[in-house]
Amino acid sequence: MLEIDKLSAGHGAVQILREVSLSVTAGEVVTLVGSNGAGKSTLLNTVCGIVPALAGRVLLDGVDITGRSSEAIVALGITQVPEGRRLFPHMTVRENLLLGAYRRRDHAGIERDLAWIYELFPILHDRQRQAAGSMSGGEQQMCAIGRGLMAKPRLLILDELSLGLAPIMLDTLVDALGKIHEEGTTIFVVEQDVATAFDIATTGYVLENGRVVLAGPTTELRSNPHVKKAYLGL
Repeated sequence: MLEIDKLSAGHGAVQILREVSLSVTAGEVVTLVGSNGAGKSTLLNTVCGIVPALAGRVLLDGVDITGRSSEAIVALGITQVPEGRRLFPHMTVRENLLLGAYRRRDHAGIERDLAWIYELFPILHDRQRQAAGSMSGGEQQMCAIGRGLMAKPRLLILDELSLGLAPIMLDTLVDALGKIHEEGTTIFVVEQDVATAFDIATTGYVLENGRVVLAGPTTELRSNPHVKKAYLGL
């Protein structure tokens, strides 16, 4: 579905990504892991049309989408749940969720998907008229994921799912991702918590200093000596 081919990007005169290549197959859960500052968010923002590419290509179903606008990329079926949630704090939970469907015109489908998200995250149903910014971090992450799902993405990208969350809340979100995947959504998780990322995904890539240094099944990466020492504390 998604192929990143020798992608280089950065901010201003500072180059961050250096010839990054990876792929996400339809129906798969893939993770990109790395420490803070490795370039993970820059990669996602380049894929999503927020940061311009310096070189290389981003392909969706074999079609080059490098340099297209963020709106065009969302229309093609890629939705990102950004780091830090970035909800509209003074708007209600329901209003934030409906913003994810701003491109859609199938009103009956929107209501069905909203009902499914409330089933997936019952607390959002209970708090649908509450200001999103007044909820806990974990509840806001649920709302951010729900907002992303309201766009009916083919590929859902999650940037730092676990950031600032208590373990019990993280377990709830991981369980929800399993249900989302079962519904047919392809998932690309970018995560600093390597153990959690490997629990979620079947294929992984390790990004260090803007380059992919390791790739393969997460079961193999988990036992890699470098990964164990640098990321798993073993």
